[in-house]
Amino acid sequence: MRWEDVWLRYHRRGPWVLRETSLRLDPGEAAVVLGRNGVGKSTLLQLAAGVLRPTRGRVVDRPQHVGWVPERFPVDQPFTVRRYLTGMARVAGLGGGEADLAVDRWTERLGLTRFRDVRLPELSKGTAQKVGLAQAMLRRPDLLILDEPWEGLDAAARELVPGLIGEVLTAGGSVLVSDHRGETARLPGAARWAVADSTVTAQASADTPADALVVVEVAVPAARVAGTVARLRADGHHVLRVRSDAAPPAAPAGELAALVAGELVAPVAGEPATLVAGDAPGSAAREPGAAAVGEPAAPVTGAPAALVAPPVGGPPGPAAGAGGSVRASGPAGRASR
Repeated sequence: MRWEDVWLRYHRRGPWVLRETSLRLDPGEAAVVLGRNGVGKSTLLQLAAGVLRPTRGRVVDRPQHVGWVPERFPVDQPFTVRRYLTGMARVAGLGGGEADLAVDRWTERLGLTRFRDVRLPELSKGTAQKVGLAQAMLRRPDLLILDEPWEGLDAAARELVPGLIGEVLTAGGSVLVSDHRGETARLPGAARWAVADSTVTAQASADTPADALVVVEVAVPAARVAGTVARLRADGHHVLRVRSDAAPPAAPAGELAALVAGELVAPVAGEPATLVAGDAPGSAAREPGAAAVGEPAAPVTGAPAALVAPPVGGPPGPAAGAGGSVRASGPAGRASR
């Protein structure tokens, strides 16, 4: 998606909120919008979502399914949580059965089960924010837009947000998020866009250099362990260890050790395994921060934004195959395939 020389003001003779804005956000990339309150961060996000149209210039190549979570969820609607989310799922194109499954999945995951039959105006700010997150993930989003998503959330819910962002990126989607709390420090490799004086400036990511190495963990079936290791090595990654999630007999454990050492090329029999790759054999593993490596996540259904807003998207499915995981190093913010 691209912003091409975008200008915006809210009134014909009003001040320019954004001027000469040219940006690009590719699939699999995340960008964090930084700046003081009132400088135009939300305006930039609403342009991305299609809620606002530029006064000049244009926004092109917007993905088909957009999941938008505004800073303030519109609670002044006469619906229960269940009815609202079901309606949003159908607006997004999910059938009755799919819509019900998506609503159940995301209300359970976000801790909203006991609020399903509560009316939106009766929700606290934090609970309403969770409903906003749920509606954005009901259908897998090609573009997830989060405007101050951590506001009002409890500690447990705040921990979920980076995971949701990671799932969208792993599935090949893009993420645009504003933040003034410093929470996005946990998104290594994300681009930084600073908004000030009606202009947007791309900043270098200070927390993670573009060529920094990170550790990624991905589950693979036991039968595919050897092939995955070979593919990772061929792509220039370093396998640090292969771990079985369930305690295997001594022989398979020995095979896993041989696989890491590069002495085994046949598929490992027995229990599912975990592969770990990093910047160098024996080096300290960094926290995960890049897109998953290995088998792609299976697509799963989901749904959109508000009954009066454009459709949005949903989550990736379970990891391909049963097993442990592959952890592989790769440049931060770039999917290793």
